Amino acid sequence: MATTSDTNVQVACYHCGEDCNTRNITLEEKVFCCEGCKLVFEILHQYDLCQYYDLNENPGVSQRITVRKDKFAFLDDEKIQQQLIQFRDDTQTHVSFYIPHIHCSSCLWLLENLHKLDKGVQRVTVNFSKKEALIIFSETQTSLRHVAEVLTAIGYEPYISLQDLQHKKPGVKRSLIYQLGVAGFCFGNIMLLSFPEYFTSSGHTDESMNRMFRYMNLVLALPVFFYSAQVFFKSAWSGLKHGFLNIDVPIVLAIVVTFIRSIVDVTQGQAGYFDSMSGIVFFMLIGRILQDKTYQGLSFDRDYTAYFPIAVSVIKEEKEIPTTLPDIKTGDTLLIHNNELVPADGIIVRGKALIDYSFVTGEATPVNKSVGEILYAGGRQLEGNIEILTIKEVAQSYLTSLWNRDELKNKEEKHVSFVHLLGRNFTWVVLVIAAISAGYWAMHDPSRIWPAVTAILIIACPCALLLASSFTNGHILRILSRHQLYLRNAQAIENLANTTHIVFDKTGTLTGKTGSEVMYFGNTLTPFQESMIASLALQSTHPLSKAIAGYCNIGTAMPVVDFIDYAGKGVCGWVQGNFIRLGNAEFTGAHRKEEVDGSIVYLSINEKLTGLFTIRNNYRSGIRPLLKQLQQYYPMSVLSGDNDQEAVNLRKLMGPNTTLLFEQKPADKLAYIISLQNQGKKVMMIGDGLNDAGALKQSDIGISLTEDSNNFTPASDGILEAKQLPVLLSFIKLCKANKRIILASFILSLVYNITGLFFAVQGILSPLVAAILMPASSISIVLMTFLLSEWQGKKLASSALSQMSDKNHISD
Repeated sequence: MATTSDTNVQVACYHCGEDCNTRNITLEEKVFCCEGCKLVFEILHQYDLCQYYDLNENPGVSQRITVRKDKFAFLDDEKIQQQLIQFRDDTQTHVSFYIPHIHCSSCLWLLENLHKLDKGVQRVTVNFSKKEALIIFSETQTSLRHVAEVLTAIGYEPYISLQDLQHKKPGVKRSLIYQLGVAGFCFGNIMLLSFPEYFTSSGHTDESMNRMFRYMNLVLALPVFFYSAQVFFKSAWSGLKHGFLNIDVPIVLAIVVTFIRSIVDVTQGQAGYFDSMSGIVFFMLIGRILQDKTYQGLSFDRDYTAYFPIAVSVIKEEKEIPTTLPDIKTGDTLLIHNNELVPADGIIVRGKALIDYSFVTGEATPVNKSVGEILYAGGRQLEGNIEILTIKEVAQSYLTSLWNRDELKNKEEKHVSFVHLLGRNFTWVVLVIAAISAGYWAMHDPSRIWPAVTAILIIACPCALLLASSFTNGHILRILSRHQLYLRNAQAIENLANTTHIVFDKTGTLTGKTGSEVMYFGNTLTPFQESMIASLALQSTHPLSKAIAGYCNIGTAMPVVDFIDYAGKGVCGWVQGNFIRLGNAEFTGAHRKEEVDGSIVYLSINEKLTGLFTIRNNYRSGIRPLLKQLQQYYPMSVLSGDNDQEAVNLRKLMGPNTTLLFEQKPADKLAYIISLQNQGKKVMMIGDGLNDAGALKQSDIGISLTEDSNNFTPASDGILEAKQLPVLLSFIKLCKANKRIILASFILSLVYNITGLFFAVQGILSPLVAAILMPASSISIVLMTFLLSEWQGKKLASSALSQMSDKNHISD
């Protein structure tokens, strides 16, 4: 920090780095440009957070423009809070703020230490690329307004738009369009004014006129260099401040070298290469906009229907009507069954809720809610059926972000893609090649140094390769979603393709809930008892419970008190003063197992064994040809919580080499997955998400089947509409094709780079031609990956139609 008394020497602000107009604003021997920057430093110093300045030099944002007092007073309004807050209970409140000033690692560090400035803040999670901060705080210690004011006080004012609550951001990228327009205008005019230079040698032009055109080109080149090229300068400088060379560094070097060389040429009476420099910027901006558009298309901030192919029961005229999530409106009454996810914010109007908010808060302890209290989307009901009146439409953006939140991603990405390794080291390779080439031509032909170096810096860029990988993965994800397989992220594509062993749950996965054959054996049941049993069974989403509820004739459902669902065992609760259990032998107190065909559910009333239900589920339509196909490629296993009465049928379906395990509890399923992985196998687990959460989470790729019930589990890596299960092998083949498409694009990009470098190092490739070829290669890569992906998608669609046709000819 400069401390000289010479007033002509500018001093940079210790906080933001801007020039100080006066040196009178000081603190702790630090000089600041304004009282605002000094205040931020004072706050950080007070709370021992000055490590903020050690991570990056001058990391702060200028505070010369002060924020008016009470700017965030509107956040005290309860109605406005309700629109912004994503989750709230007695212990924590969740809100996401868009913070435009996030720009470096110091920002991340400071925001994640926000709890030191405001004791009510519990945790801050920053998404650097989206400039978003998820803030979890306690309203007993702070307020939404105070959090916003603290952020503003340290230079990170949140952008809050109450006119747009769908988390859309201001169009900051529109500046790229303006920069492209300026570059295009100047580039076209520079090319036009350079045209007379081609006739100089023939003597058909006036030298004085040429001189004037050269200086006009210089003037036109200034806005290109100082405005249009800013995006590359900022990106390169940002990388250098963080101690690494990103892929914009060689682009910036090419622009700077060409610009400086052209100025020298003009002063010496030569034409210069302003057309090449402006062309580099123009075509590079085209490539950048294309890349940004592509990444926007791959964003996971899509509509929730892309992730939750599920429905919920809406109560209309005392009837349950299955309704897809997009059709849920404010004011609808939703029936939430036991173990179902609450899809929208609502008020409880009937029933007692025991809500597991671990999906939202990470806390495993369920909370009790009663009639009149608010439930938030993302909670799971654990105690029977409840009815809620929706006060918001489906909280799609928050549910989607919850599923994709980093803390919920349970698979470690142990292998770094070769694409990212290449992008990280590519710049060093390019600079070495440029240095070697410059050294060679310095000894042989100095006139070729600058065309060789500039062409190398432009032509050798991994943008096309990085774009190809992202675009291909994103397009494959969209194709899969069109066929109702919704994967969590691009990594899930690779995990699905690498599968070496497939594990199926039986009930609710291989077997469907339709067409069940239910029989009862035991003491004769009265209509009143049947109604009680059905009322209890209706509280559960398990296929066996649904089958029993359908078997028992029921008029009006009776209220169920103290309902409990024991995973892998059964359900119980009080109905009209009677304590009823439905479940396995151990759970109901049965002392022996009946030798009957199908799944067995025992019944006890008031702790006395009354009888048992046998349920024989028909296998899903299309499952037989699927299993026959899979036998040729993969070893398979079936994990069932039922008895082994279906062993013979399953053996016929799945072949002699399939492992069949029965009477498996959730812990047993998890242990089996671990044992397979210990053998080096890549395991795909397919279940219904009810008793399979542990196994789904542990497996390399966990797929949760869903039908018309909202039993999605966050433990899965993907959701598959149950009717699409017969197309599973085609999904796997498409994911394998994804790897081949990326490899093909890699080879094409490599050929382009090698060919371009071959000519560039010889100094015979014009910088302008190089600037045209770079975005052209990106476009060709995108077109190739799009066409190949679409071709594979059509093969998948053809396979799906074939499977549907097989269903009509093969009896299941």
